[in-house]
Amino acid sequence: MTSAIALAIGLTLVTAGPASASFWAPQHGGSPNADRIHTLYAVVFGVGVVIFIAVFGALVYAIVKFRARPGAVAEQLHGNTRLEIGWTAGAAGIVLVLGIVTFLMLPGIRNPDNSDADGWAIPAGYQTAKDKELLPKDGKSLNIDVNGQQYAWRFTYPDADQDRQNNVQAYEEMVVPTGTTVTLDIRSSDVGHAWWIPKLGGKADALPGYTNHTWFKIPRGKEGTYVGQCAELCGRNHANMTARVRAVTPDEFTQWLAGQKQSLAQAGVAAQQFRDQQAKNDAAAAAAQAAENETTTPEASTSSTDAESAAGAAQR
Repeated sequence: MTSAIALAIGLTLVTAGPASASFWAPQHGGSPNADRIHTLYAVVFGVGVVIFIAVFGALVYAIVKFRARPGAVAEQLHGNTRLEIGWTAGAAGIVLVLGIVTFLMLPGIRNPDNSDADGWAIPAGYQTAKDKELLPKDGKSLNIDVNGQQYAWRFTYPDADQDRQNNVQAYEEMVVPTGTTVTLDIRSSDVGHAWWIPKLGGKADALPGYTNHTWFKIPRGKEGTYVGQCAELCGRNHANMTARVRAVTPDEFTQWLAGQKQSLAQAGVAAQQFRDQQAKNDAAAAAAQAAENETTTPEASTSSTDAESAAGAAQR
């Protein structure tokens, strides 16, 4: 029974593809930073495999060569100074090399690349990342505000003005142009969430009261839908909090954005018409109520006078 349970747990862990993102390394292919994360992981994994083979090989060699034999007496040793210094220095050297490689690659993972020459022509008045340190070298990016809430993602495309009411918004599916650097301001309006599209880079926490940042750039020719979901337990419907990034060509993105703005403007006009009509209805109701009050007041006064006269006659 114990063996069966252990086997079942092992098979569950091995076959849990979504949990490990891919078979042996993080997913990649959707953005340069995701590719660099994959490369760094491959380097560290490769070094680890070499160390594992060397240590395991030495262990097997020692077990076979120095196994117990009838009549053999084990040699008593008190240590090997050269060997101890060697494996200590070797381990330190491996850690040092891995540290150097990691720190050399981190800027390319953290710092956004410039958009491609054939990417979306970002309007001059369009808002980019608020912090200049989070911008590409050319200072241009498509900035999107990502807000996590139980249990959906809201995406806002801020423009140059300070009126958030006229900003294009979308839920669950983010639409972006290919060949264009996209910078994200990630926050939460309730509890802790985590933004994660595996093929577009690493996870980024969405926490109330804080704003975290990340970026991606989907190359031209890789238009399509990239899927992910909230990567931090945020409540009972956490599993339903999915996220999608739909990459389209720059021309298609321009059309989509114009359509969204047109729909937003039409909704604003319809809302204003509703408010105007509601104000007219309220005014008409108030006028009708006032007219009714004017009609009923004299009758009430006459009835009161008649009642007083009747009461006086009764007393007499």
